[in-house]
Amino acid sequence: MTATQEPQVREAQGRGEEGQGTGPRTINLIQGVTEALAEELARDERVVLFGEDVGARGGVFMATAGLQERFGKHRVFDTPLSEASIVGAAVGMAVRGLRPVAEIQFADYMGPGFDQIISQAAKMRYRSGGQFTAPLVIRTPSGGGVKGGHHHSQSPEAYYAHTPGLKVVMPSTPYDAKGLLKAAIRGEDPVIFFEPKRLYRAARGEVPGHDFTVKIGEAAVRREGRDLSLIGYGGVMTDLEKAADALAAEGVSVEVIDLRSLVPWDRDKVLASVEKTGRAVLVSEAPRTANFMGEVAYVIQEQAFDSLLAPVVQVAGFDTPYPYVQDKVYLPGPNRIAAACVRALNY
Repeated sequence: MTATQEPQVREAQGRGEEGQGTGPRTINLIQGVTEALAEELARDERVVLFGEDVGARGGVFMATAGLQERFGKHRVFDTPLSEASIVGAAVGMAVRGLRPVAEIQFADYMGPGFDQIISQAAKMRYRSGGQFTAPLVIRTPSGGGVKGGHHHSQSPEAYYAHTPGLKVVMPSTPYDAKGLLKAAIRGEDPVIFFEPKRLYRAARGEVPGHDFTVKIGEAAVRREGRDLSLIGYGGVMTDLEKAADALAAEGVSVEVIDLRSLVPWDRDKVLASVEKTGRAVLVSEAPRTANFMGEVAYVIQEQAFDSLLAPVVQVAGFDTPYPYVQDKVYLPGPNRIAAACVRALNY
């Protein structure tokens, strides 16, 4: 289909992939990504997937395995090793009416396409006075925990959260990976979709068999509590749960919140939690300085200051290049998170 043709959209309400009715299934996070891509390719002929090795090989993490065979080389195809070209092509396709989903092989490699993202995709609606939009999705594996070192383990989400015009998403469950990705593809804005690679096969959960989306900008309360609000996103969420379990064994009731998306982020749910508990510990694996969670901390102290019983505490990565072999030291694991919670509780 050319970009100027009338798009053919097949709605799949109440059905599973390609219209096959199925019940809930337990899958892992990368399967959620693959299913979302397959279902959107089947639903909307405007959707195209491309990137380095996403075609015949199915991507370095196999997220697009089998999709070229099913949907053809004109819908799922490989690109040269040029992130600037990948993003630039996605912007052009989006402006001309397609729904491009571009894969950058690792989040660390997004640098060569940075200008295209922040100067073109993010500003297209504003600079054209609303005449054009760039509804594209850039998928990319992000974060550490796989001993990939400083070229394959960075968490650069703050760069993109700082740029008006972009939406920034990072799921931590198969349900959210599938539902948020489908929502991103169907939306009207450029979305940077970070996928925590250490959860690709470690995170498992139930997803429904029918068509569904998850609204971008709504946080999820993973567990309710009364003593402290523990807030994170992406790859750290399993560590938050472990820390909360350890504290629960000591009689501490922890509320765990998964932001799921950074732009927009769910201020209302975060503030309601902190106003209830009086304490907040914010966790991410990005370097500490200029970390996105600093923005969350600012909003908490600005709008919920009278409710705070202790200073907001942040647990993050260190201001160093990501280490090759010491990733367990670099990452904010359950022990470091629990220790930060104890500091807030004892203030």
